[in-house]
Amino acid sequence: MSTSVSVNPEMVEPNKTPVIYKILVMVSIIALIGGTLTGIMTYVNVGVAEQFYADWFTSFISAVLVMAPIGFVMMTLMHKLVNKLLPSSSKLKRNLVISVFMALTMESLMAFVTATNNIGYADMRLFLNGWAEGLLAALPIGLTIMLIMSVTVKPKLERFLKS
Repeated sequence: MSTSVSVNPEMVEPNKTPVIYKILVMVSIIALIGGTLTGIMTYVNVGVAEQFYADWFTSFISAVLVMAPIGFVMMTLMHKLVNKLLPSSSKLKRNLVISVFMALTMESLMAFVTATNNIGYADMRLFLNGWAEGLLAALPIGLTIMLIMSVTVKPKLERFLKS
């Protein structure tokens, strides 16, 4: 004899995405973006030399350690500021403003860290030149990445992180 059991869909909790998957996705995104941009900046600062990979890796690690905490704080503050200044704008427009500002800010910081790592402060003119060249070389790619992220990836990423 078969008895059917009826389950109330409201009583069944949906499957939650494990936290480790969320962490891995965020680490992958940070590694891809940070690695690409610091790679470009390191190339502009030192060219392809014997020490390129070591210079790039130390620049990448330094930039991530500096960038990650500052980036999370800046993102939170930017969301609040843009929502306050542009309350009637669409979510897409607010995200685009935030993305451009974050790209400029974070890439300036990455270029600073990369120039510090690869050039140092002994010759300030050389350092400032390396910082500016690294920033300008990576900026178009960084802006493109941030715009793609804000338009297509961010909404999906937010849903994934909430799941």
